[in-house]
Amino acid sequence: MNYFEYRLPNGIRLVHAPADSPVAHCGIYIGAGSRDEDEKEHGLAHFIEHAIFKGTKKRKVYHILSRLENVGADLNAFTTKEETCIYASFQKAYYERVLELIYDITFCSVFPDKELAKEKTVIMDEISSYKDAPSEQIFDDFEELVFAGHPLGRNILGTKKNLKRFTQNHIRQFIHHHYLPDQMVISSVGNISFSKLIRIVSKYFENLPSGDQPLQRRAFSDYRPVARQVRKSTYQTHCIIGNLAYEFSDPRRTPMALLNNILGGPGMNSRLNLSVREKHGLTYNIESGYTPYTDTGLLTIYLGIENGLLDRTLHYVDLELEKLRKIRLGPSQMNIAHRQFEGQLAIAWESNLGRMLSMGKSILVMNRVQSLEEMCGQIESVTAGQLLDIANEVFDPGRMSRLTFLSR
Repeated sequence: MNYFEYRLPNGIRLVHAPADSPVAHCGIYIGAGSRDEDEKEHGLAHFIEHAIFKGTKKRKVYHILSRLENVGADLNAFTTKEETCIYASFQKAYYERVLELIYDITFCSVFPDKELAKEKTVIMDEISSYKDAPSEQIFDDFEELVFAGHPLGRNILGTKKNLKRFTQNHIRQFIHHHYLPDQMVISSVGNISFSKLIRIVSKYFENLPSGDQPLQRRAFSDYRPVARQVRKSTYQTHCIIGNLAYEFSDPRRTPMALLNNILGGPGMNSRLNLSVREKHGLTYNIESGYTPYTDTGLLTIYLGIENGLLDRTLHYVDLELEKLRKIRLGPSQMNIAHRQFEGQLAIAWESNLGRMLSMGKSILVMNRVQSLEEMCGQIESVTAGQLLDIANEVFDPGRMSRLTFLSR
């Protein structure tokens, strides 16, 4: 895959991949998320993501929402623990319309008090809705357990108490300190010449003042395994077990991702699915996940099961983890694992929207884009010995934490 890079004089990076398609995708990544908040700002990064749609110096809410909707385009945004992203999918003829609007809402929003008050109510409802979904809430609560006392442990939505006290001044201070050009990436996949794209991006973004403040994040340390049970009004038992894993730049990230795919990835032939669901019929939903951050990572195993089946289910989970710690995969098993993971990546890479988001994240975190060929080459180079070493480190029973939601 060919892609092009450019850096504006103020430090904003641009990455573009040509695509012969009538539909284009473009967005801006900002290296500021919930872990960049202090305790009193908890929930502010996500609140800002909502607030930027509520009016700019030249547009009311209706005009923001209609600017792209009127031409059939889709404008969206999300906040994670380490970044905020505003992006759009649109017909290729509307590149300038999209980039002008993204610039306007990101850097020219005025945050009217009346609109902020309404949006606080919306987010409070979002928080309540999330608490009604234990299979989602348990992931946030598990990170709070594992990263106790650290910004990574705080959920992205924040608290209702904090939301009520946020003002225009809080928003502007956070943006001033964290929305810095050298921590921004504009990513694009579409049918436009790169020279034309540079002209459009430069027109709207190059006059932003440069910022060379280094990204300052408190690294997480002092992990201690912990187990907790919580009684909730649920129809089933929810459980997560997990351990720290590897940061985004760690060379063991790819082997860890491959091992996670073998254990409980999306394939129906993952070890957890074959054992716990197919062989023993104990659960409808069991999966594992690996999330790398800039300075650490997290491996989780989630299961939702009928009440009373927790101990039996965890027994079979432990057996699968023990096999991965003690039994080296043979050549045939490694070949299947490689082919499966490479195929999943190739299918995901076929999505131009997914590719645009992936490129932006890669440039933001690593300052480079990995091609599909390079990623597949890294997967191909993973050995059975590496997987065995990682399994013994990450799946160490003495290092695993556990959170369980038990039905009342």
